[in-house]
Amino acid sequence: MSGRAPAVGAYTWDRSFRLWDTYFALIWLATLAFVLGTGQPGWPVRLTAAALLLPLIPLYLWVGRPLLRGDPPPERKALLYLLAMTALFLPSAILVGETRVMTFALVPQCFMTLRMRWAITLVAVINVVPVVGWALLWWPGEQEVFFNGLFAVVSLVFSVAVGTWVIRIIDQSQERAALIAELDASRHEISRLSAAHGALAERERMAREIHDTLAQGFTSVLMLIQAVEAELDDDIPQARRHLALMDETARQNLAEARALVAGAAPADLDGSSLPDALRRLAARHGATLEVTGPVRPLPAAPEVVALRACQEALSNARKHAGSSASVGIALAYRDDTLTVSVRDDGCGFDPGAPSVGYGLAGLRARATEVGGTARIRSTPGDGTTVTVRLPVAPAPPPPAPPASPASPVAPLRSSS
Repeated sequence: MSGRAPAVGAYTWDRSFRLWDTYFALIWLATLAFVLGTGQPGWPVRLTAAALLLPLIPLYLWVGRPLLRGDPPPERKALLYLLAMTALFLPSAILVGETRVMTFALVPQCFMTLRMRWAITLVAVINVVPVVGWALLWWPGEQEVFFNGLFAVVSLVFSVAVGTWVIRIIDQSQERAALIAELDASRHEISRLSAAHGALAERERMAREIHDTLAQGFTSVLMLIQAVEAELDDDIPQARRHLALMDETARQNLAEARALVAGAAPADLDGSSLPDALRRLAARHGATLEVTGPVRPLPAAPEVVALRACQEALSNARKHAGSSASVGIALAYRDDTLTVSVRDDGCGFDPGAPSVGYGLAGLRARATEVGGTARIRSTPGDGTTVTVRLPVAPAPPPPAPPASPASPVAPLRSSS
């Protein structure tokens, strides 16, 4: 079972959060070692400071770690968590100055979970309050106060600089995660639309094929049935001729259906040239065919379009112009075009009038697909002409005649 890949919505450190866990653990162990290993104050004070550091571990694991993995973390809950961490840290840092090593683990969390204003405020408290409280509690020498105060200021500046950089990285990571998620959604939407467009195009192609082959064949069969019913009592030979034509039309429809299912070329073009296919088509519809230009084999696409255009035009001619109208097909081979025209002298129609049928629109769509054009010229009372022009590859030049061998020339001799 294949599923969609999850969108990249996590921070950079969320994909390798064990590194941050390791960093926090190392800073905490280093702080504990400094607190217990310092020479002063005495053991009771150092043990008290160490005891205040112990709750930082479960508080981080149960509250802080899930908050840091949030995207983004809830600010109110994050502020309460950091205030609790600071409340445990400050007494220990005031009692033992070495506890301030723990700021390297607390300061990044401020910038990772809070807005800039709250983060800088809390970082200032974490850096400055321990030094002030330590100086007021133990009253060390001026030199110690100076160096510890200088360390606090440098630490504060460094924390703000690094924290600002961290926040920018977080913002960039969130923006990139949003962009990647948006691109991923766009990609799936494009894939869905492409599949829908392909299905729609295939349905339109099948509709054109069915309309140009099976539907027209069934229409011909129905017309022949009506003709046979009218001729059974009066003209048996004509009825037999129409029955034979019905049999031929039904077989042709069956062959077209099989070719349509197999995705093969139309049955009329199977193993024969385009002029031969049009001759058979013209014979079935009682039309004439005129072929001009040097006949040559062409790619399947323009030949199929030409055949289908003739089928549609002939069907429309018999349907609208009437069986008594004369119909002619003209097929012209040119160097770079193939032109097929179907002309009838029927009643004609107004091409500008709205059309509800599918045939002419499908005919134009077929011609456009291969880069050609379809033009319908008709006037009420003056017949109709359907002309389809299709681009084809230029005919290859005729082979050059072989060069005649040069006649031998006798060498010239000088006369003495």
